Amino acid sequence: MLEHLNEAKAVINEVNKAVLGKKDEITFIMTAFLANGHVLLEDIPGVGKTTLATAFSIAMGLQCKRVQFTPDVMPSDLTGFSVYSREQDKFVYQEGAVFCNLLLADEINRTSPKTQAALLEVMEERRVSVEGITREVPSPFLVIATQNPTGSLGTQALPEAQTDRFMINLSLGYPDEKSELEIARSAGKYARTQAVNAVCTAQIFEEMQNDIHDIYIKDEVCEYILRLVTKTRSNPHIERGASPRATIALVKLSKAYAWLQGRGYVVPADAAALLPCVLRHRITLSPTARMNSTTKDDVINSIIKNVEMPYMGVGR
Repeated sequence: MLEHLNEAKAVINEVNKAVLGKKDEITFIMTAFLANGHVLLEDIPGVGKTTLATAFSIAMGLQCKRVQFTPDVMPSDLTGFSVYSREQDKFVYQEGAVFCNLLLADEINRTSPKTQAALLEVMEERRVSVEGITREVPSPFLVIATQNPTGSLGTQALPEAQTDRFMINLSLGYPDEKSELEIARSAGKYARTQAVNAVCTAQIFEEMQNDIHDIYIKDEVCEYILRLVTKTRSNPHIERGASPRATIALVKLSKAYAWLQGRGYVVPADAAALLPCVLRHRITLSPTARMNSTTKDDVINSIIKNVEMPYMGVGR
């Protein structure tokens, strides 16, 4: 079950070479990938999102593509289209950007809702239907999507039903002073991704994903996860709570996180550590909470504090 754990940790170490000072965020992203989920990053430009996606693709031996979303990007740019070939005297299908293993969808909230919906449909179904023909995208298929902060010029927020399709939501944020100094010292010498080595293959990565299913989770831990999620539906600071998709995501992620820790079983602390990135994009704060400058993380941390964690012995 844990035979590929060293390769997984090696991937994280390689990505840490390219993206400095973001060890926790990189671990959470790797956890989401192992759980076969997609990642939504809400960040300002220039904090290393493209470098992050490139580093992951190199370390895991995956084909990576990047799409810069603008208002004129069409659904066919993602899913593909047919063009007439004079040489073959027929229409020939041209694959779109989603035919890769790791797609960086940059500034997804700058494009039209129709294009957003096309991407999110591929994320969910992992296949595209063009002109009546259904085609599977490569496996594995993972998405790192970024969006500018809400209210930025030229953006339109993703509907809640669409953001719910992402397994986790993170923000890289600015690097710490020590990491930024190291970035400044090496500026211009070489791209930081040049230091990243391939330590895995797509086949081994899929075997890792399959291993996650064998991680044991007790009923008490499942009940704890359910209590955490359902608390969002009765919390006075939350206008709209998380859906059952959040419960499913938290179970999958907890298994993947336990696997990364070298355990064959989930403990409640795994779920508590992952809860903020699972719920952050799935809840809507009440007007009173927003007026009082209460943040989503404040509310989520309060839920973690007030929901009793079941005693599981050592490593609860």
